Amino acid sequence: MNQFKEKLIALLHYPNCSWNYVFQLLKKDPTLTSFLPYQPIKLSHSVSSTSEKISSQSSRSFFYPEAIHDQIRQYKTNDIYVITYFDKEYPHYLKEIYQPPWALFVKGDLSILKKEPKLAVVGSRQATQYGKNAIRLLFPKLVENNVIIVSGLAKGIDALAHEHAIKNGGQTIGVIAGGFYHLYPKENQQLALEMMRTQLVVSEYPPDTKPQRWHFPARNRIISGLSRGTLIVEAKQKSGSLITANYAVNEGREVFSLPGSIFNPFSQGTNDIIQQGAKLITKAEDILEEIR
Repeated sequence: MNQFKEKLIALLHYPNCSWNYVFQLLKKDPTLTSFLPYQPIKLSHSVSSTSEKISSQSSRSFFYPEAIHDQIRQYKTNDIYVITYFDKEYPHYLKEIYQPPWALFVKGDLSILKKEPKLAVVGSRQATQYGKNAIRLLFPKLVENNVIIVSGLAKGIDALAHEHAIKNGGQTIGVIAGGFYHLYPKENQQLALEMMRTQLVVSEYPPDTKPQRWHFPARNRIISGLSRGTLIVEAKQKSGSLITANYAVNEGREVFSLPGSIFNPFSQGTNDIIQQGAKLITKAEDILEEIR
């Protein structure tokens, strides 16, 4: 690992290290020459952002980054690989989004990251039988055409998307909130561990990061950013899945939506985005003709 990469990875472990802080630091010091990652520092002089303020109590304390060095040294032992924005392995499509992650912490089959096409599949955490049946109908043909399924390892549609990709002999990428050592939700831990062995799990956060509420909408930009298109299977009118769809629209990616009954609240969001211009899909071919 070169010195610049090691410094950048260490920086991302610092408390409250925001995307903007790294951006401003790199503007002033593109090679991070002045950054000394393993020296004790006062937190008040380390990192801050307008959205994530360090408390007055912690600003009077010291931070000892040698613990970071120990963590980073253990990543290789734990089969965790770090891909920074400046590495050639960094996904091309992800580089195109607003505020692409400075690094991806990845565990599993790295070759999946290079494969195309990728399709983001997201939906309600309370999947209905209709949503489950739709995934069973669509996935065999998608997998047959080597589509990589990307989702967020959440309950409901996300978990079903990963499971049916694997069941049909395909490949899948899970983008998680928080780090690998704090998997959420607990119901999907076994699925996540299986995917770390045979598929791929990705996070923009160091492995010892506990998931915070704001991590979940933030990771949606990575789910859509890795993919040529995003399929919304089920969503209420106010749904995190629609955040993912909006990211896809803003980045000029395809958005697909499964229509549903006007009497089903879990179809209100999907029907709304069809009205806004998402492509209505009823079969796998409707997706394949746009992303292949």
